[in-house]
Amino acid sequence: MGAVVVHDRIHARRPSHHVDRWSVGTIESVGERDGHCVVDVETPDGETVELVVTLAVRDLFVARLDLDGDDSPVGERVWYREHGG
Repeated sequence: MGAVVVHDRIHARRPSHHVDRWSVGTIESVGERDGHCVVDVETPDGETVELVVTLAVRDLFVARLDLDGDDSPVGERVWYREHGG
């Protein structure tokens, strides 16, 4: 049996619920690993946080970013919670 992956949460827009539970950051990179999406986010303090989400969540939050065509999400602001925290 494979390892269970605990997914993080990520939003393209400021959440309207439990706002104090969310952190904000800027996307540094978006990639794939082991069938999941890996998003590196830079915090306001300059730290890098690695978030792991499903490919469906990636498609959803990228679609909600204000991008033109096939523009990269790198540099866009997102809100996130690590491991459902």
